[in-house]
Amino acid sequence: MMKIYSLFILAVFLWGLLYQSAPAQPEGMVAVEQDTFMPFYSSTGDSVTVDPFYIDIHPVTNAEFLEFVKENEKWRRSRVKSVFAGDNYLRHWATDLELGRNVHADSPVTNVSWFAARAYARWKGTRLPTLDEWEYVASASAVKPLASRDKAFVSKILDWYSRPNPDQMPAVGERQSNYHGVHDMHGLIWEWVQDFNTVFITGESRADEGELKQFYCAAGSSAAADSDKANYAAFLRYAFRGSLEADFAVGNLGFRCARDKE
Repeated sequence: MMKIYSLFILAVFLWGLLYQSAPAQPEGMVAVEQDTFMPFYSSTGDSVTVDPFYIDIHPVTNAEFLEFVKENEKWRRSRVKSVFAGDNYLRHWATDLELGRNVHADSPVTNVSWFAARAYARWKGTRLPTLDEWEYVASASAVKPLASRDKAFVSKILDWYSRPNPDQMPAVGERQSNYHGVHDMHGLIWEWVQDFNTVFITGESRADEGELKQFYCAAGSSAAADSDKANYAAFLRYAFRGSLEADFAVGNLGFRCARDKE
């Protein structure tokens, strides 16, 4: 009996040691494991390997961003410097610290610049997801980790892209999560990524213009072909990112945070 008791104590001790040594998953985030995928746009034509990381389950909400501006006065609507945010910054809020009756606390925050999104992420001890990280998670359907060639999945995305913005933004997390347990990668808002301004950049302006024109022409002429619909859905995201500047604040553009997985 004494031997059995000793073994039990040892097992409890080892379990506790293992539990303590295992890194805790950040609250409100899910872990995404390392994988390799082929992005829509690649200057080399090579696949991309995404290292393990954490990503927010849902986009940052109005309520969450309100807590940020309460503690960081320089990011309030009336005090933010124009170089960091345009005139539309948080325009849908009633005041600096009031959402107003027509803005839901649980809806994703929009009208935030890239600078403001990055500042929020740093305040939370996180960062914005990279373009490759975001695109990898966004390529997952509810049942597949890589579903960019799934016709039904892509049709849903294109259907959302064709809809006008709602007068009132729905709450986050109301739609089914994807394979990774992440909500609202499609169907709610567009999202900032850390390196959004690397889209279509080659370092030579005339080359950039020609390359971008080629993408627009190719997408417009072949969008009806089944083999190209997946690329067309992704193309719309890349084209949108390519039109942005870091101080822009847009009514359907928000963000979520990511974090390295150690």
